[in-house]
Amino acid sequence: MKRLSALLLITLVLALASGCTEEGGAPMDTVKQVDLERFMGKWYVIANIPTFVEKGAYNAVESYALNPDGTIATTFTFNKDGFDGPLKTHNPKGFVRDTDTNALWWMQFIWPFKADFRIVWLEPDYSITVIGRAKRDYVWIMARAPEIPQAKYDEIVAFLGGLGYDTSKIEKVPQRSGG
Repeated sequence: MKRLSALLLITLVLALASGCTEEGGAPMDTVKQVDLERFMGKWYVIANIPTFVEKGAYNAVESYALNPDGTIATTFTFNKDGFDGPLKTHNPKGFVRDTDTNALWWMQFIWPFKADFRIVWLEPDYSITVIGRAKRDYVWIMARAPEIPQAKYDEIVAFLGGLGYDTSKIEKVPQRSGG
C-alpha cells in the first residue's frame, strides 16, 4: 500500500510538472531583466483571467517581499464578492527559477506543487507589470496604482493576444483606492 501511494504521488507530481512546460506553439518570453528589490511591494490587480480563488474578487492586491534566502514572501488579499465583502488572504511563496533575468518564477500555493509564473511585461519605471503562464490559462495585469490609462490597458490586452491568450477571458478587477 505504501509503495502504491508513493507511485501515485510521483505520477501526480510528474503530471503537474509536465503541465508547466511550453504549450500551444511558440515559447513565452519573459522580460529581459527584473530588479527584484524594485519589483517588491504592492501591486493592484487591474485585470486577470481569474483562477477559481479569484472569482468575485474586489480590491485584489498582490504584495511581494524578498526573503533572506532569496524566496519571495507573497501576500494576496481581496474582498470577496464586493468592496465590503469579507477579506480573503493567501500567502503563496515565490521561487526565482532564472536568476539571470529574475523574470521566471515558480509560485507555490500548496506544498509540494509549484506553478509557472512569468513576468512578460514590465514598464521601465516598474509601474505596470503583466504575469503570464506558458499554458496561457491565467494572466494578471498589475499596477502600483488602482487604475491605469485605458490606452495602456488596450495595448497590454493586444500584446497578450499576440502571445496567444484568449483575450475575451480577461476580466477587469474592481478597485477602490485604499484597497
